[in-house]
Amino acid sequence: MPELPEVETIKNTLEQLVLGKTIELVQVDLPRIIRYPAVEDFQQILEGKRIEAIIRRGKFLLFQLNDNWTIISHLRMEGNYGLFKSDDPVAKHTHVIFYFTDGTQLRYRDTRQFGTMDLVNTSDVANHKSIANLGIEPLEANFTEQYLYDQITKKQKSIKAVLLDQGIIAGIGNIYADEILFRSKVSPMIAANKLSIEDCSNICKNTKLVLKEAIKVGGSSVKSYVNGLGKMGMFQQQLLVYKQNGKPCAVCGSEIQKTRTAGRGTHYCPNCQK
Repeated sequence: MPELPEVETIKNTLEQLVLGKTIELVQVDLPRIIRYPAVEDFQQILEGKRIEAIIRRGKFLLFQLNDNWTIISHLRMEGNYGLFKSDDPVAKHTHVIFYFTDGTQLRYRDTRQFGTMDLVNTSDVANHKSIANLGIEPLEANFTEQYLYDQITKKQKSIKAVLLDQGIIAGIGNIYADEILFRSKVSPMIAANKLSIEDCSNICKNTKLVLKEAIKVGGSSVKSYVNGLGKMGMFQQQLLVYKQNGKPCAVCGSEIQKTRTAGRGTHYCPNCQK
């Protein structure tokens, strides 16, 4: 699933490609992608609307349109967007096409078909069920060691589960949780309420570092992820523990292990993260 760095990269790419474009019509070939409103209403409302801004919130893309409308898009496992010319061949698993008045097309492709789109009034976005319960943005100044410490003091679940909890921190997924905890020298299996304020400081610092480094190189293409230009991310070449099980730790040489924590495959160094 695209995580914060990948969604941020897609946002940055699409800002260069589609801002200011006006939608002429929308083709929907897989109706279940459109959760709200009804597909016919979704298509009718979007006709003539202009894309004025694109915002990332957690793992969601928000396409802000004129006349107080916003598309809330979640890519789920393998969804992606790309801008094409009208005569470009349409790839398999392309489920939604936004036709622009300039002859170009924004196409949404999703092999797994888990992605979703909701069209809502912009004034209602903050209270929408997808957005309302999201936690703090980890790259914002108010994500601090004190915030994290206050969140974990009464939680019995593992610190890995805390990092994956979108109601606490929005945008972190499996890849970056493993990398953050490795750099912080914290075991992913440890109960969160056993961590000190110093541990929280390290996690907070490394969260910002890892995410910024990943955004700088376009995210991680460990499966099918590409940005809006069809280009892969490169952070997978810098991963120290995720999918590195069986390889020597880059710090101490111990063999990277894989286990299951918080319902997810979890990679760690048993020596550096005791």
